[in-house]
Amino acid sequence: MLDITKIREDFPILKREVNGKPLIYLDNAATSQTPQQVIDVIVDYYHNYNANIHRGVHALSQEATDKYEVARQKIQEHFNAKKSYEIIFTSGTTHSINIVANGFTTLLKKGDEILVSAMEHHSNIVPWQMLAERTGAVLRVIPMNMEGELLMEVYDELLSDKTKLVFCNHISNALGTINPIKEIIDKAHAVGAAVLIDGAQAAPHIKADMQQLDVDFYAASAHKMCGPTGVGMLYGKEEWLNKLPPYQGGGEMIAEVTFEKTTYADLPHKFEAGTPNICGGIAFGAALDYMNRIGFDEIAEYEHGLLEYATQELLKIEGLRIYGTAKAKTSVISFNIEGLHPYDIGSILDKLGVAVRTGHHCAQPIMDFYGIPGTVRASFCFYNTKDEVDTLVKAVARAKAMLE
Repeated sequence: MLDITKIREDFPILKREVNGKPLIYLDNAATSQTPQQVIDVIVDYYHNYNANIHRGVHALSQEATDKYEVARQKIQEHFNAKKSYEIIFTSGTTHSINIVANGFTTLLKKGDEILVSAMEHHSNIVPWQMLAERTGAVLRVIPMNMEGELLMEVYDELLSDKTKLVFCNHISNALGTINPIKEIIDKAHAVGAAVLIDGAQAAPHIKADMQQLDVDFYAASAHKMCGPTGVGMLYGKEEWLNKLPPYQGGGEMIAEVTFEKTTYADLPHKFEAGTPNICGGIAFGAALDYMNRIGFDEIAEYEHGLLEYATQELLKIEGLRIYGTAKAKTSVISFNIEGLHPYDIGSILDKLGVAVRTGHHCAQPIMDFYGIPGTVRASFCFYNTKDEVDTLVKAVARAKAMLE
């Protein structure tokens, strides 16, 4: 059983007020909050060993390098990658996806097919559209039903020997649906296709095992996992990372440079041009330490309880509809109230100290599917409470009364 009172003490921001009300932070799918233990690691870096890595023989550089590479090993162990050099530090999930999309430019030809699910974030749509334009490949979409579940029988029909790449999120940021990625991966591999899974929304809730999934690429962001913004990771199988060309040129990613020819560094440095977010990488490792101390099984169980309770209470409000009612779902609730614009509801909730996300959530195709401009999205983390859910429900009911 989680000691939520003790956990909440770790998050300084939860003590503040917004518009004279205690902050109720329910925008965790966009960015989670950062515990003091991770903040302390960030401060320690700038106080005590701020230096560039991999390039210096002096003590600070060596200390920073050691801590940065230890963080890479923590990420490797957390996601159960075979080798630490299969973990590439990036600026986040979007950067990770673009590394793969750019790399496949040389591996695809006209007429090849790439499959993407209907419930993707824009960061897992636009790069593939750009890739298709560059290569002449054809982009095909795996559709979903009204509950927000992928139509797996249609996926089966779309797969063929023309399929070279399949892209899918592990969990939908807009609906909370947990997709059957193991089945998606296995079926793609059966026709010789590679698979990239966008794990940005899953990583805070599920401890994904790269070897058990047998996935080719997996991407995640630290800022959704109690870590800092501006840092994330790309996991790639060694054989695939060796096939892909570098995404950027610059320092660190080279073995030897002359004006006639440049040779590239070994993994992981081949994809890590320039000075990275050193402090962010180290803090990413600290954030994983923090969440693992709490325990991902315990986190999942607690958050599922919040999801069920919030769903039950919100549906008591007349005219409220929840979008995304998949059987397998994590702690995200997207909803609208009949006749009211989601932005208006969100604005009133903010005045009452409740932070939610409104709009299309960078998933416009999902909104188009439902024929709506957007939703109000409440997303829960392990530091949220049932009392906060009660406050959310009362605030939504009050917003409804004020707007009608």
